[in-house]
Formats: sequence, structure tokens, C-alpha cells
Amino acid sequence: MRRTLLIIAALMAAPLIASCGQSGEEPAAAGAEAAAAGDYERGPHNGRMLRDGAFAIEVTVFEDGVPPEYRLYAYRDGKPLDPRGVNAQVMIARLDGEKTTFAFNPQEDYLRANGVLVEPHSFDVVVTAREGGRNHRWAFPSYEGRTSITDAAARAAGITTETVGPQQVGDTVEIIGRVELDPTGSADVGAKYPGPVMAVYRNVGDRVGRGTLLARVESSNSLQTYSVYAPIAGVITQRNTNVGDVAGSEPLFVISDPSRTVATFPIFPRDIERIRPGQPVQIRGLEGERTQAATIRDFLPLAEVTSQAVTARASLPNRDGFWRPGMAVRGLVSVDQRTVPLAVRTDAIQQFRAFRVVFAKIGQTYEVRMLELGREGPEWTEVLSGIKPGTVYAAKNSYVIKADIDKSGASHDH
Repeated sequence: MRRTLLIIAALMAAPLIASCGQSGEEPAAAGAEAAAAGDYERGPHNGRMLRDGAFAIEVTVFEDGVPPEYRLYAYRDGKPLDPRGVNAQVMIARLDGEKTTFAFNPQEDYLRANGVLVEPHSFDVVVTAREGGRNHRWAFPSYEGRTSITDAAARAAGITTETVGPQQVGDTVEIIGRVELDPTGSADVGAKYPGPVMAVYRNVGDRVGRGTLLARVESSNSLQTYSVYAPIAGVITQRNTNVGDVAGSEPLFVISDPSRTVATFPIFPRDIERIRPGQPVQIRGLEGERTQAATIRDFLPLAEVTSQAVTARASLPNRDGFWRPGMAVRGLVSVDQRTVPLAVRTDAIQQFRAFRVVFAKIGQTYEVRMLELGREGPEWTEVLSGIKPGTVYAAKNSYVIKADIDKSGASHDH
């Protein structure tokens, strides 16, 4: 429900910028409504037709078995022109300010660009052509995987950002365990002197503060009654006495602090050489999306005889009481860590078309960056190409941005 509300809030607050190839022959200032519909004339090669009187250029992006490249077809009075009689250029300006100009060479019946059109195909385009002593110029937006979300709406949706740069990335080992109370957060409460229990004031499940009165006991030696107080704050998890019992050396109560829990994981022989104290681990329930970063704290000294597993423990602070003792959890342990020049948050990566992407943030606009990925860890994933160092990108709740782009019907069009 929370995710649904976040998406709705963000989408209502975020004006959309249209997808790749979403305009006719209007200049870049044309309304987004026409662009969103992809309402422009298509030519014989399914490209965008740009007309100036009797002369026309058809702009296509060819990517069948080759890296994407511009190909232009020229016409006069609806008839194809010899490409050797046309001189053309295409200039693209990307969201981050990068500009690229393509020159063209005649090839058979078309003009072929002298460079690769790098993903994403999202930019403002200016096309110029000269033929028969006449100059022609067109400008139009061609956007893909791009949307605008105000900073206020992004905050309301829980979207946060990171900057692309060097990070430590490691392989991962998945382990399954459970939540337990931290033994260091429990206290056995016994009688100071043996004798009959005269009164009991607290029961299992009661939350108590340090110094809370728990019981009164009569000393068998002095016959004086004394009070038993809680030595720590927490919840009573065991009550081992009633009025009339004789207190001895056994604890009357056990108090545990529920905010101090640990995740325990059996580590089997196949993984024991890879997992060590001090390694980071991402802990989550078997269901749901709650994730918490922790560190392998220590190992219990003895192995389980039958399975030969050794128990690893990771501290799991539990201030809001989400983690309950006995709950099954999954851990992803980072092993074999090394520093890589570029990395992004693993949770930031989304699927867009056939690509794995993050969304770069420039001003209040977010746009896809198609990534080539290397080593993937639970927290960070290595980036080999597709995004520039220092780029700010959506790190948390990036699914909201993807939902906004999907809602716009963004397509890969030209």
C-alpha cells in the first residue's frame, strides 16, 4: 500500500516529458501534448519526414545488425534525390549539455552518418541540409525515458540521489537464518537472599523500566522482606515464580531488551572459508521489502555435529520492533571486496526495454542511462560504461520514476 501511495503522489505531481521521437516538424518549444502522441509524418522508410516546400528529408535511425546510426533520405516533389547532391548535418543536444554533430556521406540511395548514435536516444535535434543552392533547417525534440518530477514531489515519494563514483563492490553469498534476542541485552533477575516470595507485581510480556518493582521476598535469615527491582529496561520474557514459592538460586524473571536483536545464520562448510567477521551483510525478511545493513559480528565457537555448520551472528538493531525473535531472514554477505572506479546503488537499477538502467537527475528532470555492468553486490554494482563519473542519479525509490515514464507510454521511436 505504501508503494502504491508513493507512486500515485509522484505521478500526480510530476509533469511528463514525452518519449523519443515525439514531435512533428515543430521546433523544440512546441507543446508536449503533440509530442506525446508521436504525431508526425512518416516516410517510406518509416522515418520522420521533415519538409520545406518541395524539398524533404526523411530522418531514420538504422540499427539492424549494426550500432545505431542516422540515415537520411532526400526527396524533391516526392521523388528520391541522388544523395550525392545533398549536403546534410544533424546536431543533437543532450539533457546534460553534451552536443554531437554528425556529418554524412552518400551511400547507395541514402546519406550515412559518420558516427554511432549512443544510447539513450533522447535529445533535441537540429537538421540542416543544402541542395540545389538552397539551405534548409529543422529543429525538434526526440525524447526517450525522460520525465520531470519536482523536488517536492520527489521528496514526498521518498526518492533520494547518489553520485556515480568509486565504491567497494564484492561478490555475495546468500545465507538463511533467524532473528534472536541478543544475549547481551538480557538479564536474569534473582533473589538476593533465599526465602519465600511474598508478592509478585509483573508478568510475562510486561514492559518495565530500570528500577521497576518486580517482587518482594522475605529473607529466611533475617525474616525481613526486601524488594526485587528490574536491573535493565525491557520486556519480561520469563516469570519463574509465584507467591508462596521459595526463592533460591534460580532466576525469578528474565528481562530482555527487544530493541537489541541479532540475526543468526548457520554457515555450512562450503561457505565457511569465504565468510568472516567484519563482512557487510544485507538482511531482509523472506517476504516484503524491508532491508537492513549489518555486519557479521562473530561466530559461535562450536559447530553443529550433524551438519558441521557454524553459527554466525550479525547485530540487528530493532528500535521500531520490526524484527521479532523467531522470524526467518535472508542475508546477502559481501565477500571478496575490491574498489571499482564507477558504481551505482544496486537497488537503483531498473529494467528499461532490453537495458538495465539508472535515472540521471539534471535539474528536476530524470532520464535513463543504459549501463554495462560488471560485478554486482548487494549494495553497490560496478558500472563499466553508460554513465559519466559525477552524475547524480536516483538511488532510492527509483521505481517511482520508471512508473512515471511507463505511464507516459515512452517508446523507442525516431
